[in-house]
Amino acid sequence: QVQLVESGGGLVQAGGSLRISCAASGITFSNYAMGWFRQATGKEREFVAAINWSGASTIYADSVKGRFTISRDNAKNTVSLHITSLKPEDTAVYYCAADQAKFLLRRRSGNYDYWGQGTQVTVSS
Repeated sequence: QVQLVESGGGLVQAGGSLRISCAASGITFSNYAMGWFRQATGKEREFVAAINWSGASTIYADSVKGRFTISRDNAKNTVSLHITSLKPEDTAVYYCAADQAKFLLRRRSGNYDYWGQGTQVTVSS
């Protein structure tokens, strides 16, 4: 059974930092590219960042570039998102997702095969 479990969300003041993580089980983690998406209340889910199977390549949404950093540890089956310079508009549920196309970096949510339940990040102004 595949499980992706996010953790580390919470309430943070604007300008602050946070690290959220996702632990994977039931898959050969290094065979998957990983992505982070987010969904704010009343809005569609949007792409945030993705990392290829080895961690050597990453892509980011323009809205988070320079503030967010995605990383992975294949030995621990985890992917993390380090979020800095938080803004109120970063408030959302953050989801991790696994993509079998391990060599690709994709932005469309429909390309991802497995999803976690999400972790809430709330930024106060």
